[in-house]
Amino acid sequence: MRTLALLVLLSIVVSCSQTLKRNDFARVEGGQFIVNGEPYYFMGTNMWYAAILASDGEGGDTLRLFKELDLLKESGLDNIRVLVGAEGESGVHSKIEPILQPEPGLYNDTLLRGLDRLMVELGKRGMKAVLYLGNSWEWSGGFSQYLMWSGAGTAPIPAISGWIPFRDYAAKFVFCDSCKRMYGNHVEFIVSRINTITGEPYSEDPAIFSWQVANEPRAFSDKGKEPFYNWIVSVAMLIKTIDKNHMVSTGSEGLYGCEVDMNLYERIHASEYIDYLNMHIWPYNWGWSSRDSIDEKLDNSIRETEKYILSHVEVAERLNKPLALEEFGYPRDGFSFARTSGVKARDKYFKFIFNYLKKSSSEGGALAGVNFWGWGGYADTLQGRFDWQRGDPYTGDPAQEPQGLYSVFASDTTTLELIRQFGQTSF
Repeated sequence: MRTLALLVLLSIVVSCSQTLKRNDFARVEGGQFIVNGEPYYFMGTNMWYAAILASDGEGGDTLRLFKELDLLKESGLDNIRVLVGAEGESGVHSKIEPILQPEPGLYNDTLLRGLDRLMVELGKRGMKAVLYLGNSWEWSGGFSQYLMWSGAGTAPIPAISGWIPFRDYAAKFVFCDSCKRMYGNHVEFIVSRINTITGEPYSEDPAIFSWQVANEPRAFSDKGKEPFYNWIVSVAMLIKTIDKNHMVSTGSEGLYGCEVDMNLYERIHASEYIDYLNMHIWPYNWGWSSRDSIDEKLDNSIRETEKYILSHVEVAERLNKPLALEEFGYPRDGFSFARTSGVKARDKYFKFIFNYLKKSSSEGGALAGVNFWGWGGYADTLQGRFDWQRGDPYTGDPAQEPQGLYSVFASDTTTLELIRQFGQTSF
């Protein structure tokens, strides 16, 4: 009888443990994120390189990773957005390295173990990650790489060939069945992964906030809007088939990521396979500010930002789903990318965003999370060089961007003070 009682007690303990773990998974209920049975509003950042930093190979620096995660957690930032990995050849202009998937279905095991370690370290700190599985853009390979693998010819690089040739090339992706098939194989491989450190499937890891179809997926043409819609929904459905525990998001910029078609944006995010809405906001890139008027056009940038947020909040409210502003940035003063340059305009812009989130959280509003772009943390000084080059420290800015322009470094004391002021608030 004693043995039977012990077995019953053990089964109860295991059941309770599994229930507690299940509550740790982020989910959507009543139009809100829920974690541990409570509404979850978050402040976070983009740290696209975190899985590389967690690896033992090229680019790896686990001591820096631990310092970065500790500082983020201490500052109240518990949600980071991370690139799973890059695709294609090394040595390409404007492209990050090392490469996770150098050929279709061939993976760098060192980088995969880095992703495993990152998830373990996030779990230890009670942090969560949005893991995006691919990219529209060339800086990690992206849609262009799948097209090249499918025989579409050499992809134009925007920094060399210009925007229009790149756009027209990338627009072929949603019409390319072999590209979409390879992408689906990649999604299945990653989402089905078992962590080599814990021995547990990724599907059982509450440190994953959501899987994301891609970073800033676009149709790149009006003609491609319908196949784009079908592709996004099919990938989301595939993820849900493999992983029943985690949310799925699109990674969309919002209106500007859907060929300026809000109906398309709403249709996509209305899918039962997509749990919440995304948007990104880039005042300089979108012409709300300019290189020579970062401070002078700050008020205009804030006005346009508020309008953009409101238009997406309206969609979220109709769909009864939460909305995450998962990318936003403002250049350093004077459009400088030197680490020592000022950030007064950026601080004012960030404060506006953080106040918007605070108000939304106090009202139970649809805007439920923000991730600023991007975390530079303890990256070494780059001597003011524009391009990222192999061997350089990773900042918040990917390889095609001026290194340091949008990065928040540990030495940006006024920005960190602002982040702590809001991030340590109990939403």
